[in-house]
Amino acid sequence: MGVISLRRRLDPALKVDVYEVKLGDEFLMSSLFTVAEVALARLGLAALPPSSTDLHVVVGGLGLGYTARAALADPRLHTLTVVEALGEVIEWHRQALLPFADELTSDPRTTLLHGDFFAMTRADGFDPRTPDRRFDAVLLDVDHSPRHVLHPSHADFYTADGLRRLADHLLPGGVFALWADGAPDDEFTAVLGRTFATATAHTVTFPNPVLGGESASTVYVAVVAAG
Repeated sequence: MGVISLRRRLDPALKVDVYEVKLGDEFLMSSLFTVAEVALARLGLAALPPSSTDLHVVVGGLGLGYTARAALADPRLHTLTVVEALGEVIEWHRQALLPFADELTSDPRTTLLHGDFFAMTRADGFDPRTPDRRFDAVLLDVDHSPRHVLHPSHADFYTADGLRRLADHLLPGGVFALWADGAPDDEFTAVLGRTFATATAHTVTFPNPVLGGESASTVYVAVVAAG
């Protein structure tokens, strides 16, 4: 998909260290903007019944680790599998090049899995040792949005057929949550609603110190039928 890079810089206005991930010339993530990544985990796991325990969760896309760490903060979580296509990103965490990386790498509940999330969805799932294993929740933050993907091979995932394949990897009552840049896409929400028992688009706002004012992202939350 291109050259992946991590950089740390001192923001002269905010007087804080900023960590940024770029793919080629395109910005993927910044530590200045993490509210929505944390909300992805919280909103997704909140859609599971409060009585749920021993949750087995997949996070698609490691990035700076904010979604994964927010998932670990849920006391119900039993295992966390983080699927990351780029081995370099996993190594950044293992080498502690990112702040708080040890919260992930030292937690015995966490598995960092080098692999293609989208290819795994089409095949035997997210546990190479147990094909077709089902999970309580899948939290995805890879593409900018269902219409703005990082690679053409991802596009079919956001269709009804692709989402049905993903739903097959979830337990009854399981949750699929997706981060996307910008405002809710009503057409995509409708596709989710035809595939899952329920589908909701949450607008997540956060301060933007670069542009001033507020920016917004969307977290989609879809739930498999319980029966």
